[in-house]
Amino acid sequence: MLRGAVCKKCRRSGEKLFLRGERCFTPKCAMVKKPYPPGTHGKKRKSALSEYGSQLAEKQKLRKIYNVNEAQLKKYFKEASRSKGVATEILLVKLETRIDNAIFRLGFAESRAKARQIVSHGHIVLNDKKIDIPSIHIKKGDTIRIKKSSLVGPLFNGLAIKLKKYNPPVWLSLDKENLSANVLSAPSKDDIESNVDLQTIVEYYSR
Repeated sequence: MLRGAVCKKCRRSGEKLFLRGERCFTPKCAMVKKPYPPGTHGKKRKSALSEYGSQLAEKQKLRKIYNVNEAQLKKYFKEASRSKGVATEILLVKLETRIDNAIFRLGFAESRAKARQIVSHGHIVLNDKKIDIPSIHIKKGDTIRIKKSSLVGPLFNGLAIKLKKYNPPVWLSLDKENLSANVLSAPSKDDIESNVDLQTIVEYYSR
């Protein structure tokens, strides 16, 4: 996907979704330069959304943040709603424990889109087995590492240096020297930063 198209997702949402890594924290961020929706009428004042419109907007925001398609998100919601516990928390854990999200959280990729690409191209080893499916879910006790032959390529050049000042979420343990990690536990709701109204999304799918 073109970089401009990625930035338009944030502008349509009306807030930063942090889809382009470090650039999102600089003055070059599209939400700094053009903090209004894309298109000819983007600068015009937006009318208030209906209840359905607000629910749809939050659902789309969650999809964009985690880089998942509609079918995947709907599947996760159905699984969460059938599970014991709070559906919103279970839904968020299902998204967080995707291997592509874990790669992003570990700092191996600057965005979830980049993490998805890294996994799809076979650069990641999960429990000593090379994988290429970004939607695989990880669990407590799993080990994750970058394939040794991939480390010598340009894709991960300078990664060890970048990680020196980076700390992953508490549910992941990162070995910065060997570029490997262990899953310590499932993430809790307190471990996950989210600017999405998940209850609104539950209401959307429950219509």
